[in-house]
Amino acid sequence: MQQDIISESVKTAYDSFYEKHDEGWRLLGAKYKVQHIIDVSKDYSFKNILEVGAGDGSILRLLAENNFAEQYSAVEISESGVERIKSLNIPKLKTVQVFDGYHLPFGDDEFDLVILSHVLEHVEHERMLLRELRRVARMCLIEVPKDYRFGVDNRLSHFLGYGHINMYTPTSLRYLLLTEGFKVEKDLTSMITPEVTRFYKFADPQKKNFVADLKITLEYAVKNLLCSLGGKKAAEKFASAYTVLCSKQANAPKLF
Repeated sequence: MQQDIISESVKTAYDSFYEKHDEGWRLLGAKYKVQHIIDVSKDYSFKNILEVGAGDGSILRLLAENNFAEQYSAVEISESGVERIKSLNIPKLKTVQVFDGYHLPFGDDEFDLVILSHVLEHVEHERMLLRELRRVARMCLIEVPKDYRFGVDNRLSHFLGYGHINMYTPTSLRYLLLTEGFKVEKDLTSMITPEVTRFYKFADPQKKNFVADLKITLEYAVKNLLCSLGGKKAAEKFASAYTVLCSKQANAPKLF
């Protein structure tokens, strides 16, 4: 089944990705992703969680450090990712497995929460995966980058270079989730912080200078001001990521 759905070239690409692992960059990204997870679910408590597409385990490790749940599980399509997760010795990690990208080897409602952080934009058959998430967990937490914005037509190569084959806005993600039987309980928007921008922009130390650093700080401050003045609509416009915590709808809309 795995070979029928996910090609060997895709699996090889992700195996290579984790073998060429940039720990500093991934840990920095995980820091903010975890904060979003904690913020959007602060009114809830979870005993056992599953992370789908867990990558190198950075998110699970930080969640465990924050005592987010009592027990953790993970699935990942790449064997190198699974081996890296195992090497972290994450406390309370029950199981970590390779999976085929769509079919989760767990029973119905086995988890309190399933986390899908910056994964859906990589998934060819997104609805197939969403139906599995809905099956195995009571609640679902999803975060996606907001790639779909002004100038996107000129940046296709950039996004494809990261393996992003789907693009979302907060509205389009909510619609997708609604039509797959989810109800959004909490959501939040976030922007790339100056810390992350500096790490990426100044990977080459020769590019770092006072003017460039000041520009990063000012752009972030201006966007924050516009968001505070414009409310949720402005926040969604300037967001770089969108996070939602969902429950299951008893009477979900039917596509057909």
